[in-house]
Amino acid sequence: EHIARSLAALGYVPALSADLCDLVVVNTCAVRAKAEQKAFSLLGQLAAVKARRPELVVVVAGCVAQQEGERIRERAPHVDLVLGTRAVHRLGSLLMQLGTRFRPLVAVEMDEPPDDSVKAPGVEGRNGVSRFVTIMRGCDNYCAYCVVPYVRGRETSRSPEAILHEIRELCTAGVREVTLLGQNVNSYGIKEGICSFAQLLEQVNSATDLARIRFTTSHPKDLTPELIESFATLEKLCPHIHLPVQSGSNRVLARMNRRYTREHYLDNVAKLRNSCRQISITSDLIVGFPGETQTDFEATLDLMQQVEFDSVFAFMYSDRPNTPARLFSEPVPEREKRERLHAVLALQDRITAAKHQRLVGSVQEVMAEGTSKRPAAAAAGSGKQWTGRTRGNKIVHFIDAGSDADADLIRPGRMVPVCIERALAHSLWGRLERPDASPGRR
Repeated sequence: EHIARSLAALGYVPALSADLCDLVVVNTCAVRAKAEQKAFSLLGQLAAVKARRPELVVVVAGCVAQQEGERIRERAPHVDLVLGTRAVHRLGSLLMQLGTRFRPLVAVEMDEPPDDSVKAPGVEGRNGVSRFVTIMRGCDNYCAYCVVPYVRGRETSRSPEAILHEIRELCTAGVREVTLLGQNVNSYGIKEGICSFAQLLEQVNSATDLARIRFTTSHPKDLTPELIESFATLEKLCPHIHLPVQSGSNRVLARMNRRYTREHYLDNVAKLRNSCRQISITSDLIVGFPGETQTDFEATLDLMQQVEFDSVFAFMYSDRPNTPARLFSEPVPEREKRERLHAVLALQDRITAAKHQRLVGSVQEVMAEGTSKRPAAAAAGSGKQWTGRTRGNKIVHFIDAGSDADADLIRPGRMVPVCIERALAHSLWGRLERPDASPGRR
């Protein structure tokens, strides 16, 4: 969104395909090897377009740009600008330099401070009523497998004033929900001595016109009693937390440099559910970390069964540049990693299905995000199909009755009661309930 706003200020508009573009920006992620491979695959495809249209400007941005720097041009000499993570706010000026220099630029300096300017709403994303707001950048945790500190820099927090101002600007533009972003939001403000993350949440809750507040991502070692209590006291804070555990084995957690134990994590989960009974807990898991034995892996499966996550993002371990884990001995064979990943996903599918099934018959408060571009067969002849999320971050597809009253009731950003009729693998299906229904009742 920030890149799109910068380009819009220069007069650019979105194009339908690379063949119609004057400029292509490939925004990249370096957290997993597969994401990096996909970025270079796309750059390979753009080489053919650039050969046909030499005037096309190709930009590589994001973490792969920061990680590889000049090496990107060795692999992809048709790239005109390599835009590091600290230089995104300079995209406009760098493009103008390209127009006068007529030779490629690489901007990957890490010593310039992160941009803390307020980002006006500007270009709308896919969903105009729910937006992301960055509250901090970088990371100081240095987990053994993670490249983020090396490509995003050390942890820095934005000022509460800048964050609140940006959110108020978004509210004026019609935004109803924001997700506060940081690599470790739990440590927000500690280095700068400004305020704690829980205190920031309290300010966002009381000093803005938002209907809902979400955040991601939390580190278990920094989950404070104050933040846990926020789920019970802040009415706009949605009952959902993404709390990456990565492994259920204390031995593996220590090798990962996660700085908490399985027992500490389970204690946090118990405290969260004691503070907010209906809270949804999601997580990240890495399988096949170097040295992970079958016993270690089974400890992860056991933790999953104890916690009963609402959903997980699970990945096979892959070596990343500059990280300590790339030098670890005892690599897990690729076949075993795949088998373990399949086992994790199968178990989570069963847990998620059971949780979704328990919601059938309940009425949930759903924030309508928009109409579906691909209406399900069940909605045929029954009015519009809408998509939204519950407060617990469950995706809900629902239909209205096609009446004028429903058309007036439902619009993007409106909170509507939906009776859940069907549990699907990754979402829920329901029908609009009349306004006098009570969200959450059976």
